Amino acid sequence: MIFTSDNWAGAHPAVSAALSAAADGFAPAYGASDIDRRVAARFSEIFEREVSVFYVSTGTAANSLAMAAVNRPGGHVFCHREAHAAVDECSAPQFFAHGSRLTDIPGTLGRIDPAALEATIGSVASGRAAGGQPMAVTITQATESGTVYGLDDIATMGDICSRFDLPLHMDGARFANALVSLGTTPAEMTWKRGVTHLSFGGTKNGCWMAEALIIFDPDKTRDLPFIHKQSAQVISKSRFVSAQFEAYLTDDLWLTLAGRANGTAARLAEGMRRSRTARLAWEPQANEVFAILPTETAAALRANGAAFYEWPIPADIAVSEGADLYRFVTSFATTEADVDHLLALL
Repeated sequence: MIFTSDNWAGAHPAVSAALSAAADGFAPAYGASDIDRRVAARFSEIFEREVSVFYVSTGTAANSLAMAAVNRPGGHVFCHREAHAAVDECSAPQFFAHGSRLTDIPGTLGRIDPAALEATIGSVASGRAAGGQPMAVTITQATESGTVYGLDDIATMGDICSRFDLPLHMDGARFANALVSLGTTPAEMTWKRGVTHLSFGGTKNGCWMAEALIIFDPDKTRDLPFIHKQSAQVISKSRFVSAQFEAYLTDDLWLTLAGRANGTAARLAEGMRRSRTARLAWEPQANEVFAILPTETAAALRANGAAFYEWPIPADIAVSEGADLYRFVTSFATTEADVDHLLALL
């Protein structure tokens, strides 16, 4: 019963088979193979416009490369105070985008408060050299709290960025889970709402190691091939990333897998609603469930084979003495039997 992270899950058999097939024979390196070209075309098809695709090894690399691509001297990248880029990437975005900084913005349940964002950007955009300058906004979809930005929410962020002439980056490590949750299309959840840069993740959702930075305006990628190489993220045998993505995107496998993860999370949440021991800290919207449990109950679950993480308690969540906040993450590999076993123990 593994509910620690979707990073703990393995790879889908179709992805593994595609990797094995790509391992046979020879193919041009550095993105010049037939499969590289097919997958680039497939991404353009999925997003309903021509896009530029840059493969990277991790989601942190995708986020950091995006910031390097839009770097400005003294630049501020505005993000939620709990964003992965802010608390879990060891300042990699600042390292890649030399001299930049992450400026955190408040907001409930992992989502940036638009009024606070606009006010903070405005305070920086005075033109005072000593204070630096606005550089970009980054949002996480789905968020670190397991919530999602609705289409109107994304459009609001896009409008704010447009007014200040800023790029809008989306950290899509769980992009497919958010997409399925909203029941929309990739285009509607990104560039049609103002997103200019996307970190597209496949690793958490059935791939071995497949991440990409997608740019929605290829005319604005002049320097990116150089930054991509300089950051040590140009993958020589890129066909092994392409092979994963080709299988992942065929017949909407990526959406099927995300739907499976979201479905088991919903099953878990429903069981916790009925529990006399646990209570949901807030309503989940993707594949992460946050629950408040007595610490003794959490220990008993772990003693019986359940794995999950404690989580920092937000200021607006009340937790009584002797209890704590815990995160349960489902993946494409989580079964209904896993969920039912945990609920039976609970």
